[in-house]
Order: sequence, then structure tokens, then C-alpha cells
Amino acid sequence: MPGLSKRTSEFTDSVIRRMTRISNKYGAVNLSQGFPDFDPPLPILNRLAEVTKEDFHQYSITWGAQNFREALAEKQSRLMGRSIDPNGEVVVTCGSTEAMMAAIMSVTDPGDKVIVFSPFYENYGADTILSGAEPIYVPLIPPAFGFDADVLEQAFRQHPKALILCNPSNPCGKVFTPEELKIIADLAEKYDTFVITDEVYEHIVYAPHKHTYFASLPGMWERTISCSSLSKTYSITGWRLGYVIASSDVIDRVKKVHDFLTVGAAAPLQEAAVTGLRFNDDYYRELQQKYTQKRDLFLDGLDRIGIQHTVPQGAYYILLDISEFGYSSDVVFCEKLAEYVGVGAVPGSSFFKEPENRYIRLHYAKKNETLENALNRLEDIRKKMPPAIY
Repeated sequence: MPGLSKRTSEFTDSVIRRMTRISNKYGAVNLSQGFPDFDPPLPILNRLAEVTKEDFHQYSITWGAQNFREALAEKQSRLMGRSIDPNGEVVVTCGSTEAMMAAIMSVTDPGDKVIVFSPFYENYGADTILSGAEPIYVPLIPPAFGFDADVLEQAFRQHPKALILCNPSNPCGKVFTPEELKIIADLAEKYDTFVITDEVYEHIVYAPHKHTYFASLPGMWERTISCSSLSKTYSITGWRLGYVIASSDVIDRVKKVHDFLTVGAAAPLQEAAVTGLRFNDDYYRELQQKYTQKRDLFLDGLDRIGIQHTVPQGAYYILLDISEFGYSSDVVFCEKLAEYVGVGAVPGSSFFKEPENRYIRLHYAKKNETLENALNRLEDIRKKMPPAIY
């Protein structure tokens, strides 16, 4: 038999999705995979019910239904401070996962290099490798998760084709400051590099921090490929609606890659989601307030238990420091946590290129009663966890 592909030989299954299966196996409160256990906004669900009785069951336009692209362009134009052309600067994708894949494939050739900040969402390294490119990892330094500008420029000196910027960041919850973004922008211009952004948590940012769209920085529109999705903003992670926004030259190429990857996003879901894209600013203020309250509830509970943790500036993840438990493997720790304590988490090592073993990731995009249940279980973590013989 012929051999399988070399570039996928080192791949594992998604650690995040694996931990969901382990959580289900033990009946654990699943704080691993980042999806809510509460309903999407009612107006979106009501529109979805109507759509099932209307004529939206066949393919939409490959790069997105016209009214979806128009509503999205109107919303993002207001936020990004420029007029976005719904016909020439937008592609609708099957989630931000495909958006990132299409973006990387559109700008890289085999042998090109791509800068990835570490810790990183697990898909970024895989996307780069699947595109035939080589990732260059630049560390974000705990606990503040800033970067060393000199180290970053050393990576740029390898003449990468692109840099991936997750802002706000999964898993560490970092919101990049305007000063940090300017450093990245200056280096991208100096070394003629694209910046591919993942901004799925753009509306989940905690005061006094503010999200800055990289494409809105002076001179960055032409070299920025902005990727995002509706998943987190409207609590519809299973709908798989994402998008790419970029200059017309870039979008022309992304359209073609997207067409051969997935043909198009689900037509009836696009139609229903237009309702959400037309929400006024009150919705996004209430969303921020909602997640601020959940963050405070969860962090206060962890403080009472006395476990060290990060304080996210954006997104809805915390990194819990498990050093005191003495486990040599954070993967085993998470398996035992689900089995003996009844809480599902993701081993932090799956996000770091560096040999990091002291963190696990938990998320709080859950009903308050779900979070309180998880906190109640974690109260006895020191009694319930088996000895660190692993």
C-alpha cells in the first residue's frame, strides 16, 4: 500500500474536542470546548423557524447570500471605520475555521513561513502545515502574555509570508494594545508581510480594554485579511457561519479557494442570521455586560477556592495554574479532573509550542447555574484528585 501524507503524519485529533468526549464519558461539567449552554437570541431563532417554510433550501451564491453580505458589510463598516464593499471585499465561509484556512491558502505557497504567537488556538499550526507552509512560533510571555519586540523581529527577519494574530486571544484572553499592534504593523510593512487576523471574540472584551481592528490601522487595510464568525457573538457555534474581509485583490483569490473547499455556507442559516447582523449597538453592550458578569462570577469562585489563574482581558477563557498538584502531564491531569472531580478542561500544552505543562484551560460561556455547579465540584479538588504518580 502507498504511504499516507507526510505533512499530516504528526497530527493528533483535536485535544479540545477529545476533552468534550471525555467530559461526556464521566458526566463532567464541560468547560473544555468553548460553546454556550444557553440559547441564541430569540429573534434569530424566530427567523430560523420562518426560514424553514421559505425557499432557502438550495445553494446560495458561493461567496455568500447577497443580503447576508450586505448586512455584514454594514455592521463591520461601522466598527472598522471604513466602507466595506459587500460584493468585492467579503466572503462568507463555513465558520472562521474555514475562513482562516482559505486565507492562509490564498497567500502562502509551499515552503513559505507563517508567524504564530504561542499560546495559540490549535488550528493555526495545522492550517499552516496543511497549506505547505512552515510555522515560526513567537512566545507570548505569561502571566501578562506580552511579546518581546526583538524576538518578534527575529521571526520577521526570516521573511514570513504572513503573521496570524488572534485578538482577543484564545486561550490566554489577551487583548493586544494599540502600542503592540503598531509594533506588529510596522514590522509587517518593513518586511512586506500579510497579517491574518482571527477576531471571533471581537465583541467580548472587558473594560478598560478595547478591541482594535488591525485592518483599521494606518496603511494596514491592503495587507490585512480579517477573519471572524458569528459563532461566539450570537451563541450559534453549530451554525458554522464565518467570513473573510479584505481588499478586493485578496478577496478575489479567497473566493476561488473557498469555492473549492466547501462551495458555500448553509443558505437557510445565512438567511436567519441576517436578523442578528442587523441588531443595534445595545445588543453588543448587553453581550459585554453578560460576559463580564460571568467572568466575575467564575473568577470570584476560583479565588475562594484559592487556585491561581489568569484574568482574561477578552474572550471567555481562563488558564488555571495546576503546578501545586505535581502532575508531570497536564493531559492526564485533565482526564483525572473529569473522572474524579467532574469538570472538563483542556490541557494547556495543546496551545503552547514551548514545553509548558502548568496550565489547563477552562471557559465560562455557560449559564450561571452551570458555572456554580462547576465551582461547587472544584471546591474539593484537592481532596478528590488522585496523587500525582503520573
